[in-house]
Amino acid sequence: MTINHMKLISSFALLALSSVFCGRIAGQTPPAADATERSFRVEDGKFLLDGKPFQIVSGEMHYPRIPREYWRARLRMAKAMGLNTITAYVFWNFHETRPGVYDFSGQHDVAEFVREAQSEGLYVNLRPGPFVCAEWEWGGYPAWLLKDHEIQVRGSDPKFLVPARRWLLRLGKELAPLQLAHGGPIISVQVENEYGSFGDDHAYMEQIHRDLVDAGFDQSVLYTADGADRILEGSLPELPAVINFSPGNARDSFASLQKQRPQGPFMAGEWWDGWFDHWGEKHHVTDAKAQADELKWVLDQGYSISIYMFHGGTSFGWMNGANMSGSSYEPDVTSYDYDAALDESGRPTPKFYLFRDVIAKATGITPPPVPAVDPSVAVAPVALRLSASLWQTLPRPYVSDQVMSMEDLNQAYGYILYRTKIAKPVSGDLVLDELHDYAVIYVNGKQIGTLDRRLKQNSLHVDLKEPNTRLDILVENTGRVNFTTAIRGERQGITKQVTLAGKPLTGWTIYPLPMEEPGKLPFSVKACTGACFYRGMLKVGQAGDTFLDTGNFTKGFVWVNGHPLGRIWKIGPQKRLYLPGPWLHAGDNEVIVFDLEGESGRKIEGNATPDLGEVPAK
Repeated sequence: MTINHMKLISSFALLALSSVFCGRIAGQTPPAADATERSFRVEDGKFLLDGKPFQIVSGEMHYPRIPREYWRARLRMAKAMGLNTITAYVFWNFHETRPGVYDFSGQHDVAEFVREAQSEGLYVNLRPGPFVCAEWEWGGYPAWLLKDHEIQVRGSDPKFLVPARRWLLRLGKELAPLQLAHGGPIISVQVENEYGSFGDDHAYMEQIHRDLVDAGFDQSVLYTADGADRILEGSLPELPAVINFSPGNARDSFASLQKQRPQGPFMAGEWWDGWFDHWGEKHHVTDAKAQADELKWVLDQGYSISIYMFHGGTSFGWMNGANMSGSSYEPDVTSYDYDAALDESGRPTPKFYLFRDVIAKATGITPPPVPAVDPSVAVAPVALRLSASLWQTLPRPYVSDQVMSMEDLNQAYGYILYRTKIAKPVSGDLVLDELHDYAVIYVNGKQIGTLDRRLKQNSLHVDLKEPNTRLDILVENTGRVNFTTAIRGERQGITKQVTLAGKPLTGWTIYPLPMEEPGKLPFSVKACTGACFYRGMLKVGQAGDTFLDTGNFTKGFVWVNGHPLGRIWKIGPQKRLYLPGPWLHAGDNEVIVFDLEGESGRKIEGNATPDLGEVPAK
């Protein structure tokens, strides 16, 4: 660490040493809200809860990925598996959708999620970021940050640090009162997230550390988390460091941690018991028995652990993220099942019972009985006969000489349409410079091709034979990248320029299409093909969880009773969307499907079982 970095170390450093790290403890119940003089700290390389040794046995769940009506049920399942702590990210873009405008109500009430964890006998390890990764849209950053084309997120740029600090201070008003010292369940708070895999700007890390202290989180153990080979880059010397790794790497990872931080404490901040899926790839299934054996080894050493994920849930709406593997863009599916111990709909898997048995034997604590779960239901097929053409429902446009990104127009998610006129006949390559992420190309209203960032496509040969040809380019945000330095360039739409036969195209009419209230569109019985919205009524006898089969559709999005369920794409692997029972009611339930290549009358139905796909459709 340089002298300048040392000058940036918070005056709270000594306090942090005694109150640092994420955790929770097997066999001890969090205090009631009126409890006083509770403490969680690190001493002599060990976690101490109220002065007694504490082994954190945690599992991760994300409140936006679980319907609020099911929060308590999922938490009870965590307790029934033998967990004593819940680890949870906080998602900045979920709460501050416009600068300075915050939402902590309903599904966004993270404080209530924390209180419910406490009421179920669980401590909480909080991960407020501001970067979270998590296969979540843009790693949790709000899209409006990108309206400033000079901003450098996740670093020491004041253009980023000022709104990030403002967010953390506002979050502190919600959650700092729920720390253990104040009678709540929060015992530890993570500083940033796996920063060593991104950079080594320790001045930036110290600033986030200070922001969290200033937000009131100085009563918790503060810590950093990185891969074992990135501790030096991502950690802070005054804070404990935990390690993240996949099954099969426990011995080597902990050996590395012991070498770099021999004073301890020793904890796996993320132990990946499954994996996520990308569109066009295989669904991931992992070895539950091998994982159970390694979990036993970790617990038998006395190490703490957080299982990522205990319950994955669903990236409802537009919230799936994407990876960049080299130069390859890899968008995630809507499901975040993760092959976790608790499946996407909250049902215990064989992995759940294997882990439950291991934890009970390692801790000597018999967990409560596993709660019963209501059965999922099937819903009869319904033909979507009402429709509304995208082309007949366009909003008021912007006019610009050059193409503009979604963020330039204060749009975060959905689609965006670019329209221009080509005065003279021309033949050549149409090039979309930095397309993010998927485009459908139309000439005089007729689709002539598609371009997919996933396939590294950005050009299409066109032959325009008529004068005054209308060119339309409909672009989908398929999910901003949530990991690596690629996040700094994740504006959506056509982010640079469009050329045709080597010459720039100008004079654009641009239509933002966030698709926020499709239920208000003018649906009719008139047939519609192509880019259309389709509406019908799911007839439900008794509400329960179901899985909407989207196999009759090509690429688009689904809403039910106004709830944005998520994306669909015929390439798979996911073939059915999880529809939570609380979002349904007996009788008619409105379902709307937007399909880029649709046709009136196609059917949709609910199945009692998911279909996440073993092999992508061809």
